[in-house]
Amino acid sequence: MTDAQQTAEAVTGVVTPEPSGPAPVPLLAPREGVPPVTADVETLQAVVEAFAAGRGPVAVDAERASGYRYGQRAYLVQLRREGAGTALIDPVACPDLSALGRVLADAEWVLHAATQDLPCLRDIGMLPTRLFDTELAGRLAGFARVGLGVMVETVLGFSLEKGHSAVDWSSRPLPEPWLRYAALDVELLVDLRNALEDELARQGKLEWALEEFAAIVAAPPPPPRKDPWRRTSGVHKVRRRRQLAVVRELWAARDEVARKRDLSPGKVLSDAAIIAAAQASPHDWRTLATLHGFGHRMGRRQLQHWQSAVDRAKALPEAELPQPGQPASGPPPPRAWAEKDPAAAARLSAARSTVTSRAEELSLPQENLLAPDVVRRLCWEPPAEPAPDAVAEALRGLGAREWQIAQTAEPLATALRADAEGV
Repeated sequence: MTDAQQTAEAVTGVVTPEPSGPAPVPLLAPREGVPPVTADVETLQAVVEAFAAGRGPVAVDAERASGYRYGQRAYLVQLRREGAGTALIDPVACPDLSALGRVLADAEWVLHAATQDLPCLRDIGMLPTRLFDTELAGRLAGFARVGLGVMVETVLGFSLEKGHSAVDWSSRPLPEPWLRYAALDVELLVDLRNALEDELARQGKLEWALEEFAAIVAAPPPPPRKDPWRRTSGVHKVRRRRQLAVVRELWAARDEVARKRDLSPGKVLSDAAIIAAAQASPHDWRTLATLHGFGHRMGRRQLQHWQSAVDRAKALPEAELPQPGQPASGPPPPRAWAEKDPAAAARLSAARSTVTSRAEELSLPQENLLAPDVVRRLCWEPPAEPAPDAVAEALRGLGAREWQIAQTAEPLATALRADAEGV
């Protein structure tokens, strides 16, 4: 039995099977049962006091309503801490959790896939100063599959219910099975953290992980995406500038409706419908009604609304039409390198091979060893003299962490030199 399994057995009182033995033990309910949902100021204050008096790391999770509601706000926040138990908080009824964030400011937060939840937690006043990301820890430790359920099963020997991950968490009241699922998401998160810390330390990777976690905490909120309409699925099929203008106008019209109705944009109008309208450029709403995504269930008023967006695009002067390609802020797509700069293409091939080999030696994904964009930028504009120190400085300027630089600067310098010398 592993140390992680012994820890889980001691905590839960359930005997954990050996990996080669019976199936993992189903974890059917939280230790203290499913707590009531905190949905008023008085109950929230009691939660704040309980978690302030708790000990050790705090497990944190959030449920959103992706695919149902506009934006990525949290509709349920789950926390667990030794001495405080588990809390389920409704951030719709309690939209300001800054008091809770303050009392947990000095605690280490344990999240799974932290970058997914931190934006919505930030919006309600919760932001860690230290964290441990169990998904990222699993990647660095070399686990092939790093979903929470798989990690809990692989590392701790328990299986979690998987049935409610994609439900509409904006529903009220939340059904009891959903709440049980949500509470179980934080039930063993600290235990998983402890086991992964031991494994990372055993592999000599714990300092790497801590550096990654610190980088997540220190990262500023991402700036608004430029030209978000260009992410419309299927936009690559649209070639003409006038048609691209139709995509842009329909996307903006859809976004306005979705925001006002608090609906996922895809529930208002599908990306496929936008692309179909852009390619057909219909002359009136009746023609629009014949296109994919504008079927018989859509009323005349709705059709006229979308047709107005098409008409606006068709009336734009040539100078206001969008360009076919999004202006690039970095290197061109790698597929174009061989034609634009064959030497850069050769450097990229050598560097990619080097990173892949080094990642295999370290038993971690190559994108975690060094981000693909960093490799591309290094190869497009390499140091004048590709010595290890110069490569290290270039990687540092591109945002690589120190542990990544220590593992890749020298082999990358060797690869770049060999390519430059034609070896």
